[in-house]
Amino acid sequence: MTEPASTLRMGTTAARGTLLAAILASGMVFLDSTVVNVALPRLGAELGATVAGLQWTINGYLLMLAAFVLFGGALGDRFGRRRVFLIGVVWFAVASALCGLAQGTGWLVAARFLQGAGGALLTPGSLSVIQSSFHPDDRGRAIGTWAGLAGVSTALGPFVGGWLIDALSWRWIFFINLPLAVPVVLAALRWVPESRDEDASRTGVGRRRFDVAGALLGALGLGGVTYALIDAPARGGSLPVLASALVGVLAAGTFVLVERRRGDTAMLPTKLFGSRLFSVLNVFTVVVYAALGGFTFFLAVYLQNVVGWSALLTGLATVPMTVLLLVGSSRAGALSARIGPRLPLTVGPVVAAIGLLLLRGVGPGASYWTDVLPGVTLFGLGLTLVVAPLTASVLAAVADRFAGVASGFNNAASRAGGLLAVAALPLLVGFSGTGYEQKAALTHAFRGALLWCAGGLLAGAVLAGLLIHRPPREAPGAQPCPSLPASTPPDKR
Repeated sequence: MTEPASTLRMGTTAARGTLLAAILASGMVFLDSTVVNVALPRLGAELGATVAGLQWTINGYLLMLAAFVLFGGALGDRFGRRRVFLIGVVWFAVASALCGLAQGTGWLVAARFLQGAGGALLTPGSLSVIQSSFHPDDRGRAIGTWAGLAGVSTALGPFVGGWLIDALSWRWIFFINLPLAVPVVLAALRWVPESRDEDASRTGVGRRRFDVAGALLGALGLGGVTYALIDAPARGGSLPVLASALVGVLAAGTFVLVERRRGDTAMLPTKLFGSRLFSVLNVFTVVVYAALGGFTFFLAVYLQNVVGWSALLTGLATVPMTVLLLVGSSRAGALSARIGPRLPLTVGPVVAAIGLLLLRGVGPGASYWTDVLPGVTLFGLGLTLVVAPLTASVLAAVADRFAGVASGFNNAASRAGGLLAVAALPLLVGFSGTGYEQKAALTHAFRGALLWCAGGLLAGAVLAGLLIHRPPREAPGAQPCPSLPASTPPDKR
């Protein structure tokens, strides 16, 4: 089956139905990404979780997304973007129900792994159905509408999630995905046209093969290292810890060899890294998003268990970051287009690091307006200076035919940064067991973690100042980083 012409026009019923399906589906993923951190203290207390259990609650989801999001996009290209998108939506909803029904930490973590796998099918599909369905003249408007409304869902996420946690239970941040999934499925079946990539779906001579080995090796590499980092505080240099670290490193090395051998059919063509700029930008992405992931993991627990705030107030504390990204990302992108990305990517991490250093002084009885808001605002302002120039530069650093895989890899790099930070920071600051329930231990860990995150941001600023330059061409219509909802670039696969 060849790929049909893109014929949906803005303003038609079919176009509105397609956008509804894509926006609501993305909203489910973005809602979970913003509120699960807020729920950690409550679910930890109810399920008797250790710090490691909380880490895996976040990292099980991130691991599957980081490892399989590129594979999920390839499945859509091959078997039909609407079909794989629908499978992802139903899978995500069922896994969400299992999360909400969890009776123990092991159950919850396993369900989060499943939820991440569903997200890896859903996330690339939500954009690819827009990219492939709309007429080229309306595609930019459609993507802009998706980005704006998805961004609103992210801004509302902390408020809705915090209210659900306080008024009902942490379980409802997962159960809410069920009523959201129903109109997505109905709208997609009724209005979203099916499409697939002719080259990816053809059979016989020249048929493109799936890079299953690459996807599994990537997951094994990330999983092995993550397990070692999370388990090290409890088991030290035990055989399981050392074995998992060794397996992770070997799998990562084998992944590179396999991808190099497969050439252009690889999940990640290694020729992309022939561009030094592309390589540096992705290292920068890992560093910046490690700081973001580590910061949000510790902040939500600290504000509730030490400062004494409710889940709702904790969720609202980070709203300024989202608002700044929604309002300022396009302006930061325009600035980068005029002066090049080096200055924004150097100044942004410095501003964000200053915000984190200010937040180290937050303690019991803190005022939101004088103690929390200044630091959160500076951190959000720093991110706003970074995300749009970063993704525009990533897309402009490679040939157009690699734009889809380049943006997908940058997405995976951002998630891997958060994954590694949540795994490593508790080890670095001596945070384990039930330390999140002990104010003194949590305070020490929080302040140490913010210092590590600020240090990482400053290292990113140095990297940008020395090695990042204006790409040879500017990516047209570039959007901010794909791991932030209002800032996802068009999927050009």
